[in-house]
Amino acid sequence: MEEFIFDLCILFVGSAILSCLAVFLKQPVIIAYILCGVIAGPLGLGWIKHAKFIEVVSHLGITLLLFLAGLCLHPQKLIELFKKTSLVTIVNCIFSFVLAFLFSLLFQFTLVDSICIALALMFSSTILTIKLLPTTTLHQKRMGSLCISVLILQDLLAIGVLALIRCLDTPQGVFISFSILLVKLTAFIAVLALFERFVLRKIISYVDRIQEVIFVLGLAWCIGIATVSHHLGLFFETGAFFAGVVLAQHKISLFISEELKPLRDFFLVLFFFSLGAKIDLLVIKDIFLPALFLASIFIILKPLVFKSAFIMVGEKKDFSKEIGIRLGQLSEFSILIALLAFELGHITNRASQLIQLVTILTIIASSYIVVFNCPTPIGTTDKLIRD
Repeated sequence: MEEFIFDLCILFVGSAILSCLAVFLKQPVIIAYILCGVIAGPLGLGWIKHAKFIEVVSHLGITLLLFLAGLCLHPQKLIELFKKTSLVTIVNCIFSFVLAFLFSLLFQFTLVDSICIALALMFSSTILTIKLLPTTTLHQKRMGSLCISVLILQDLLAIGVLALIRCLDTPQGVFISFSILLVKLTAFIAVLALFERFVLRKIISYVDRIQEVIFVLGLAWCIGIATVSHHLGLFFETGAFFAGVVLAQHKISLFISEELKPLRDFFLVLFFFSLGAKIDLLVIKDIFLPALFLASIFIILKPLVFKSAFIMVGEKKDFSKEIGIRLGQLSEFSILIALLAFELGHITNRASQLIQLVTILTIIASSYIVVFNCPTPIGTTDKLIRD
């Protein structure tokens, strides 16, 4: 217990010092959290002894983030947005898949490795995008709604990829196992909506005058439904997102969203620290140049693909350009896919390391690009600071 508290002390004191330095030097504070992981993590100075546990706990940040994203999207609004952004999402995923697949074959990865690398690198980061969206944009403006819509579609696809990888070794076979998961998901959403309508809504009506109870109830709903989803084989993130979507119909959703935001930020600091703690300069030296090359291609071309796709569906040029910049990195789900595929023995360590390093490099680069070009809560100038 004392060692874990000591780890948290190093983590947050180090992150505070480096983030203050980042503000002084006009750098994105997210870079400070990642750098703290590189320096203090087990692959750096080794001051943090429980990095694996911190990484596990940090994924609560992803769960809370998807829950809060769901709270912003009324089901009817979500369906309307999906109609517009589905084409954009498909275009980006196909482009990213083909690019990563051809690149992997060029650098002599096996066919299976190349397919898994391509599947992993199709998505944009939900955490980074929403973290760098001003709260007013997230809740009130079209920019936030379209970004979230694309991200949610991609997250659902990413969860599908995770499920597919997990199904590869099942006795029933991939097709049957995956079909069972789809049936479970459909039934899960239906039961969730009915429970919210006839049970949760009545509970909220009795306690909505006491803010503390609403806060605890919202958190319990998020974590509880995420846990049920996990036990059904649908992943924590899936349950958290749909728990938020069904609750978005209630007027209390905005209050819960605002109350949970500081807690989300706490876990996101742990998440970005964990990203930095994964960087092993000795292990990645053999793949650093290929990873840097591929990351550079994604950072340059992915925003252009998003921009072109949004213009194609009727959005204005400047608006499409900003969305493209905000969605121009790779996803935390890429890392989850890499870890799961390697753990199950489907890909080599070299392929797993490539996925993780390319993802981290794009997140770092995208942080700079967005912070220096778009309004964010952590802007480097007064003109770009928006909350």
